[in-house]
Amino acid sequence: MIGACGIVEAAPAAMGDFVTVNKTHFARNGQAYYIVGANFWYGGYLGAAGGVGERARLLKELDNMKAIGINNLRVLAVSEKTDMKSAVRPATTNAPGKYDEELLTGLDFLMAEVAKRDMTVVLYLNNFWQWSGGMTQYLNWFEGTPALDPNVTKDYDTYMQKTAGFYRNAAAQAEYRNVIAKIVKRVNTITGKPYAEDTHIMSWQLANEPRPGNGNATPEEKAVYVKWIDDVAGYIHSLDRNHLVSSGSEGLAGSAQDAQLYLDAHRTKNIDYLTYHLWPKNWSWFDSNNPTGSWDNAITKSRDYLNSHIELAKKLGKPIVLEEFGLDRDGPSFSIKSTTHIRDRFYREVFEIVATRAQKGDPIAGFNFWAWGGAGRAANADYWWKPGNDFVGDPPQEEQGLYSVFDSDVTSLVLIKEYADKLHAIKR
Repeated sequence: MIGACGIVEAAPAAMGDFVTVNKTHFARNGQAYYIVGANFWYGGYLGAAGGVGERARLLKELDNMKAIGINNLRVLAVSEKTDMKSAVRPATTNAPGKYDEELLTGLDFLMAEVAKRDMTVVLYLNNFWQWSGGMTQYLNWFEGTPALDPNVTKDYDTYMQKTAGFYRNAAAQAEYRNVIAKIVKRVNTITGKPYAEDTHIMSWQLANEPRPGNGNATPEEKAVYVKWIDDVAGYIHSLDRNHLVSSGSEGLAGSAQDAQLYLDAHRTKNIDYLTYHLWPKNWSWFDSNNPTGSWDNAITKSRDYLNSHIELAKKLGKPIVLEEFGLDRDGPSFSIKSTTHIRDRFYREVFEIVATRAQKGDPIAGFNFWAWGGAGRAANADYWWKPGNDFVGDPPQEEQGLYSVFDSDVTSLVLIKEYADKLHAIKR
């Protein structure tokens, strides 16, 4: 329909159009729905009409992903303005209550184009890490403490312990809920459709990789974390009864290696499905300077991590999505000219476990690889991002080209398509 202002108004969606949970699986339109996804954190940035926006590139990226069977994108919905060098600029939130409407309209444009391609999106609403401002920037606003940049301090343990203070800061939590309401209750300026009625949003996600603190998190810190997940997920459901809600957890690696904590955090009825991430290099399982010597150890631990989380999902009777994993290019190199033999080998191992267990009916519901680099290219000789450079799959706190899958990585793209076909063929 055409509204009085000339905005296209969408007809009310039937419930069947939303992604729903059917026991340990997803369903959409009455069919099994398996996630063949990409992390595309910067999708809303490309959708902006000016400034950092590149709408022509966005359309090309969506078409290219759709062509290889990708049906789901994991996207950053909000970012916080910060002085930290390793954070993206600009940000959707310039200060508490002050939003960059041009960037939010970019998210609207992304959602409008995703709908045309019948893809779905997971939107995450905060970040435990500094690359989008995130929780450490909230603490800067409301405690006056410096926003911590572990790229500078090299002290991740202190960073994690202090950043978890976000969960206990009442003013930060109040503002975080304001931001959640701002996005969840938003009406798309392109389509006229409320986000809460958009069937192409699959899930709201509390944050990217929330953690209870560092690896030595105390019982009190763990209890605060579990309550925070339950409370915030419940709040989102109170605003929007149509969509799923997820945590964004890495799994055991983001739960102080405490399986009981991971289960407790996801047991609540307010969390609809489980998530986990797999990073063999980041977790020192794989040495890219010694790929042959470290491969067996890395793949053994990776297989165990992949399978053990599926078993944890069985215990809770919920689906689980492997929503991040990656490995760097051969060399190791950040150059787009370098080969990806080792990464492709790793991807095949991951895909095979996901597809095989999904075919058996286990609760693994799909994957999102990290990350889509597409047509973006690193601009600087040191491979570090600067404002004005292309966005790629690697956020500004990492070298550009570290984990990105580019549109010229033909062998990787063919491999993704191969397993996309396998997952899409599963019927339940």
